[in-house]
Amino acid sequence: MNQTTLQEGWEVVIGLEIHAQLATRSKIFSGSATAYGAAPNSQANLVDLGYPGVLPVLNREAVRMAVKFGLATGSKVATRSIFARKNYFYPDLPKGYQISQYERPIVENGSLEVMLDDGSRKTIGITRAHLEEDAGKSLHEGLANASGIDLNRAGTPLLEIVSEPDMRSAKEAIAYLKKVHTLVRYLEICDGNMQEGSFRCDANVSVRRFGAPKLGTRCEIKNVNSFRYVEKAINYEVVRQIDVLESGGTIRQETRLYDSGKDETRPMRSKEEANDYRYFPDPDLLPVMIEDSFIEDVRATLPELPDEKAARFVADYGLSMYDAGVLTASRELAGYYEAVVSAAGGPAAAKLAANWVMGDFSGALNRDSVDIADAHVPASALAGLLARIQDDTISGKIAKDVFEIMWAERADADSVIEAKGLKQITDTSAIESAIDEVMAANPKQLAEYRSGKDRLFGFFVGQSMKATQGKANPAQLNELLKKKLDGA
Repeated sequence: MNQTTLQEGWEVVIGLEIHAQLATRSKIFSGSATAYGAAPNSQANLVDLGYPGVLPVLNREAVRMAVKFGLATGSKVATRSIFARKNYFYPDLPKGYQISQYERPIVENGSLEVMLDDGSRKTIGITRAHLEEDAGKSLHEGLANASGIDLNRAGTPLLEIVSEPDMRSAKEAIAYLKKVHTLVRYLEICDGNMQEGSFRCDANVSVRRFGAPKLGTRCEIKNVNSFRYVEKAINYEVVRQIDVLESGGTIRQETRLYDSGKDETRPMRSKEEANDYRYFPDPDLLPVMIEDSFIEDVRATLPELPDEKAARFVADYGLSMYDAGVLTASRELAGYYEAVVSAAGGPAAAKLAANWVMGDFSGALNRDSVDIADAHVPASALAGLLARIQDDTISGKIAKDVFEIMWAERADADSVIEAKGLKQITDTSAIESAIDEVMAANPKQLAEYRSGKDRLFGFFVGQSMKATQGKANPAQLNELLKKKLDGA
């Protein structure tokens, strides 16, 4: 299939259903633990297993987390919501139904604003966010000619966040997905771990001719668990649907799976409608009644949200909106950055700190797969390195070498600079002496420079830095070198 530029005349329509596993210590309707990685079926009690006669009891903390999300997205928080039974049969669903919310969800009609690659902003509507329990997991690896069932995940609380079909490209969908991922982690209601399945996404994709009044037939791409694969899956599906329609075919409404190895989507099953699930109110659970006082108590716990923090970084630290957006993409990174700025002397160091946190520091985290909490260079140590740049003890170039040693040895900047003899040369006479030696050793290049070949200035800079073992203050060296080369 040709996945080059999309054919003109088609509009892409995308909506996302995001499943965020809530960070409660116990399940939504039972006291079983929710910790990841336990031995199969060791965290499933009689309620999770669907034994007759047992009754579900709603986890208050799951409700609080759902309300927190609703308030953070400007949504309507329902003071009365209802749990329903969603009936379907699958081996990892022991009750034969899933407890979810249907007609009366706990959160409705919100929105999030996202920033696109070109710097523009777009508002994506949130149709609803409802509470539900997760199903178990079917296991196939290592079981010859059989499948195993692990019900540890059965009953784990989920918040399903359903967007409006407002996205018009895979890029927009990823911007929205990342924004939700950032938000739930800021709110501390979900750890956002996509590899462990605690944050996953279904993408509903359709195409229609530009100007067509009706939406096209949608296909749902199920349970994609990385930003990269969501983007690739959507792009593949868009091209597939356009190819089918331009070949005279029709799109069937169906659920599809994304195969990352082949970079393609393939049919899983025909897409169910709501009536296929025979929803009805769960007779074992009373309506969820939320008092205004509870909502206000939750509102009082809201942290500074990503957009608010980014705006403050722009106002207080003079950062660009792009830099502020990068630094506030995670609550931990924003906290680390502010700790560096504070220790490095406040707003005067803000831009330098931003460059280092976004650059060398984030690069080291990614390279070594280290969490910020376990960073080998704590905020106070990075601030110490920036102080040595600001007082001209070392140059920015030498600082990069110092940082790598600090990271490898968990050392502070001053001890590394002292031990390695990396102090910057700022003595004018020493720099001039090095320049004189370089000029004397390269008479031909000197003559060519003075005859008009200005590009040789870079050659003399490089040779002079080499003569000082890279320790000369770059600004001083450039200024003195220019004067000497010009015969001043």
